[in-house]
Amino acid sequence: MTTDTDGDSTDPALTIDELAARAGTTVRTVRFYGTKGLLPPPVIGPRRVGHYGRDHLARLALIEELQHQGMTLAGIERYLRQLPPGLSHHDLAIHRAVVASWAPDTEETVTAGELRRRAGRPLDAEDVERLVAMDVVRPDGDGYRIDPGLLRLAVQLLDVPLSEKAILAARSVLTEHARAAARELSQLFRAEVAERTEADVKSLSAHMQPLVVQALLTAFQRSLSAEVHQWLDGSGAVSADGS
Repeated sequence: MTTDTDGDSTDPALTIDELAARAGTTVRTVRFYGTKGLLPPPVIGPRRVGHYGRDHLARLALIEELQHQGMTLAGIERYLRQLPPGLSHHDLAIHRAVVASWAPDTEETVTAGELRRRAGRPLDAEDVERLVAMDVVRPDGDGYRIDPGLLRLAVQLLDVPLSEKAILAARSVLTEHARAAARELSQLFRAEVAERTEADVKSLSAHMQPLVVQALLTAFQRSLSAEVHQWLDGSGAVSADGS
């Protein structure tokens, strides 16, 4: 096992077969991305076995999202080359969230097998029940209705020790404040484009949306980090004995 550069947890030492299974792709695809420079090389361990971790999983998820947006392989190569070196899996997740924001809100009907492939990890019956409780997955006949933009996030929450009630409450808080921010920003931009044509407004919206989302994500990430540090340094800190 190796350790994350941000020190938050141990990084899983995955073989290429395990990485492909977790990412919902094939070993051949992982190797192809490696030869194209889209995926960093593995860490070579004992017996010359290559090990992969969270950063590789996050980069594969970003590549998948870029493909979902219709970007060509050459376009994906250009996009990834422009990323700063040494990004953590947290940073890559933010980039993926920005890319996902380009797509309109859509829902899809998928089979149980496709749901598990999209999740990028094994899902047992209890996991699916939790996703349903989070209102990210809804049974629909023999399949499920999913929100692709939320599914990956919800799957990551399966490993977080939070109840469905707390997750839904957090979702409500985020939705409420996101809508308020969207309204205020919309009013601000509306004043700037009052005299422009409809085509100008659409062009501005297309350019501004990913930038605004990235700005919101960055601002929220820093604010949350500050809140957590304040909580741990203050009366909310957990003592060594767990009290």
